[in-house]
Amino acid sequence: MFVDQAVITVHAGKGGNGCVSFRREKFESKGGPNGGNGGDGGNVVLVADEGMSTLYDFRHQRHWEAENGEDGGRKQCSGKAGEDLIIRLPPGTLAYDATSGALIHDLKAGDRVVVARGGRGGWGNEHFKRSDNQAPKNADPGEPGEEFSLRLELKLIAEVGIVGKPNAGKSTLLAALTKATPRIANYPFTTLSPQLGVAEVDSSRRIILADIPGLIEGASEGAGLGHEFLRHIERTRVIVHLVDLRPEDESDPAENYEVVRGELRGYSEELADKPELIVVNKADLFEDEKSLKDAINAFCRRLDLRRKDVHVVSGAARQGLPALLEVLWGVLHPQGKAVEGWKA
Repeated sequence: MFVDQAVITVHAGKGGNGCVSFRREKFESKGGPNGGNGGDGGNVVLVADEGMSTLYDFRHQRHWEAENGEDGGRKQCSGKAGEDLIIRLPPGTLAYDATSGALIHDLKAGDRVVVARGGRGGWGNEHFKRSDNQAPKNADPGEPGEEFSLRLELKLIAEVGIVGKPNAGKSTLLAALTKATPRIANYPFTTLSPQLGVAEVDSSRRIILADIPGLIEGASEGAGLGHEFLRHIERTRVIVHLVDLRPEDESDPAENYEVVRGELRGYSEELADKPELIVVNKADLFEDEKSLKDAINAFCRRLDLRRKDVHVVSGAARQGLPALLEVLWGVLHPQGKAVEGWKA
């Protein structure tokens, strides 16, 4: 199950108490102090694990505690330090202080961050030995570890986000471009959670794509599934806006395009300003090349677009996909050369 938000409490380990102890030897019944120090408590550490893609593990386990340090012992034996608690999270997870709302860290692949430090172990009585106090009978208690409530929010890390109305063919396109296996069927909101896939342009070039659940009017205000998942395209560098020129509900393709653009803008102007590729899907459903060209030209006139601004593909028939990947690569890597999209 895909879970992208969670609130947990993390508690670092308490430091061990220092020990009060004196040497006991055959001819020295009351020797000097030899109480050892307590061990430090374990830290709570967040680690970005590329093998994870959801916060599901944190849905039911809300409390996470590191190990306490051991108390000091006799004969100057220091207590063992508590083990650090490693919490593995998907890259792209933002950790906030749930109380203040402050961002603690934005986890990227390979990051390892201490979010709660363990308490210091207390000094044993040997530490307090001085010339004017040769038999100290006091030791320090261990310090408590830090405790926080964390709000975790996952934003998928993808270079390209695929958006569009429900049934525009986003999941089919993702499956055709990558090895992802999203659930595909002919009804709205087939995609109930964002899906990631890696497309190979060639053996040395790869693009990470995310299929975002279909956006409907009002999505930026919480309607449908859109608002819940719009956050996942905030990190993308390019948006692929998928358009169906023959929607089954007979709605207007140009109006559908404007609805989705309005929802992106309503959620975030920064999101709406990202580079966008307009991609017409389901080209294989047209009877001939002329009817397809007429539909594309009508769509472009309605939105005052140039014909070369629209790329035409068919995810189901796998038409135009290599050219689309080349165009995407060129937008993502401007120093490289992109080729023109497949032309109808």
